[in-house]
Amino acid sequence: MEFTAKALADYLKGEVEGNPDVKVSSASKIEEGKEGTISFLANMKYKKYIYTTQASIVIIGKDVKLEKDVPCTLIRVDNAYQAFASLLELQNQAKPVKTGVHRTAVIEESARLGKELYIGAYSYIGENAVIGDQVKIYPQVYIGDNVEIGDNTVIYPGVTIYEGSRIGSNCVFHAGIVVGADGFGFAPRTDTDYKKVPQVGNVIIEDWVEIGANTAIDRATMGSTIIRRGVKLDNLIQIAHNVEIGENTVIAAQNGIAGSTKIGKNCMFGGQAGAVPHIYIAEGVKVAAQSGIMASIKKPGTIVQGSPAYEIIKYQKSYVFFRKLPEIMAKIDDLENQVRELKAGR
Repeated sequence: MEFTAKALADYLKGEVEGNPDVKVSSASKIEEGKEGTISFLANMKYKKYIYTTQASIVIIGKDVKLEKDVPCTLIRVDNAYQAFASLLELQNQAKPVKTGVHRTAVIEESARLGKELYIGAYSYIGENAVIGDQVKIYPQVYIGDNVEIGDNTVIYPGVTIYEGSRIGSNCVFHAGIVVGADGFGFAPRTDTDYKKVPQVGNVIIEDWVEIGANTAIDRATMGSTIIRRGVKLDNLIQIAHNVEIGENTVIAAQNGIAGSTKIGKNCMFGGQAGAVPHIYIAEGVKVAAQSGIMASIKKPGTIVQGSPAYEIIKYQKSYVFFRKLPEIMAKIDDLENQVRELKAGR
């Protein structure tokens, strides 16, 4: 499907600079733009490409100043990144909608199914499961007994949802996710032996949550592991038993959140970070990549870095000295030698 610059500008409430009749049918990165595609400029590191891109249309912020002419038509908007995301969402919605139940799917008689479902090949839906309207369950998904899934949720291939889990509406689960496996609970009996602690709780995932591929969210020992509304989890994340993650918090890939840790709303975790068990992280906290949180962070909006993690400004000041440790040690050794020589001379 083709769109003109004018039609796109009207949709985005933007302004056209250049040819309003130029047409595009797909999207591209600005540095790899081709004729007939639309791109965007939001990160000024890529500004140099706007003077050479072959993309026919580029979405750009109203406040971005250009030093010379560009070869493309521009659409000026308030926020280029959000505008481009809206177009990609529009393109995604144009894809054919899957519906129907595949003949190889296994659905227990006591399960309750909503309207306009898609249930793919070799999927299983357990006893007393409740599936909302317009849910899409792709092939080879396992949904255990007494699981509840809200309307418009999408579950991609190979996802496993253990018994008793409760999933909200408008969620997206990417391939390979495991929800509700046992938490890591073992009581030591001897130095070499452990007794498993039964994990009898569940997992609650609220509305508008998106979870990346191969992430694992463990069931609670008792009570619930809770992922609040609007949380976004990247790929390859471990959420342990009885963790609670507040609304709209985002966590990048390869994080590990240990048991019973409570994370406030609107937090941001960089990749490969982690938190020890039984701590509290206040709302709005930002955690730099590869940081290790060893104690509670009680002040909202704190930014931390390092392992153990502490306030980022202090960490960066300390790191300046850390990088110079070899030179500092060489100076200390030299000073010690001078002191010994002075003492010997007396």
